[in-house]
Amino acid sequence: MGGSGCDSSRGFRGRSDPGAGLLTESALIRDPARIAPLLKVLSRMGISIAIDDFGTGYSSLSYLRQYRVHVLKIDRSFVAEIECSQQARVIPQAVVALGRALKLRTVAEGVETDGQAEILRGMGCDLLQGYGIGRPLDQAATEALLLSRGRLDQATA
Repeated sequence: MGGSGCDSSRGFRGRSDPGAGLLTESALIRDPARIAPLLKVLSRMGISIAIDDFGTGYSSLSYLRQYRVHVLKIDRSFVAEIECSQQARVIPQAVVALGRALKLRTVAEGVETDGQAEILRGMGCDLLQGYGIGRPLDQAATEALLLSRGRLDQATA
């Protein structure tokens, strides 16, 4: 992984977990009456729902009780300077604690350095995502990786 995460000028957007539906806070705000029943159906189908960019928009903690979500994604803007100061760690730590209290998984986006990864793991963040963890893979590379690890049956590949 790279050096210090104190340079906030980098612009990268991590990819989402392919087993999860991704929902931004702005989508929740735009049409909550339509979103709530849809999320219930998706949840019953076994699809995990993640709130992307949590804390960057018009956050309302009531959404975490109102909607069936399974994952909170910590936006890369909160990860970028996590190595720089204790103050920069406050929000990610709070989101991890909130996720744990609500039995939600937490994912940190934009992890680019060993230091960021170490801090987030120390906080108890469930998953890390970003170029420092691994580059995005296309379908063929993903299938090859899963096959090599015995996580995908040859017949389904």
